[in-house]
Amino acid sequence: MIDAYLQSSIEIDDHAIHLLFSANRWEKAKWIESTLLSGYTIVCDRYYYSGMVYSAAKNNPSLSLSWAQTPEVGLPKPDVVVFLDLEAEEAEKRGGYGEEKYEKREIQLRVRELFLSLLKVDGNESEMRVVDAGETVEVVEQRIWAEVETIVKLAAEGGCGKEIRKVRGWPSQP
Repeated sequence: MIDAYLQSSIEIDDHAIHLLFSANRWEKAKWIESTLLSGYTIVCDRYYYSGMVYSAAKNNPSLSLSWAQTPEVGLPKPDVVVFLDLEAEEAEKRGGYGEEKYEKREIQLRVRELFLSLLKVDGNESEMRVVDAGETVEVVEQRIWAEVETIVKLAAEGGCGKEIRKVRGWPSQP
């Protein structure tokens, strides 16, 4: 159902699709926790931050960023989040762009704005990293590694994953 929505084959209410995406994350929450507690590292492409900003980016007046965050409270919280910052014009030049519902310029501009606003929310600044993705794959790879190397080494030494942090409600909503 989610894939059909992303491919624009079906329409689903904005709130309902957000809750389906959130349910998808909750479906994996126990597995994520047990895997982390077993000493493994998980690298995840898009998680709850993406879900929140993509839902809020639709500019639905009743689906704010704070509304979108509420069903995520209690999920395992990542140690580090890398936001690959890319101008909309540059993204449009890359292969495969525009094939999914959210790959529209106005949505991408709003997504970028919302991701950057998350840096200002108390508690997010310590885990969020912004990487300029407008360079070659090799340069972007080096920049990502520079941002995550410390946490990866800490995890390899057993310094992460002993306690699972959880998503909490924001003290102040953006």
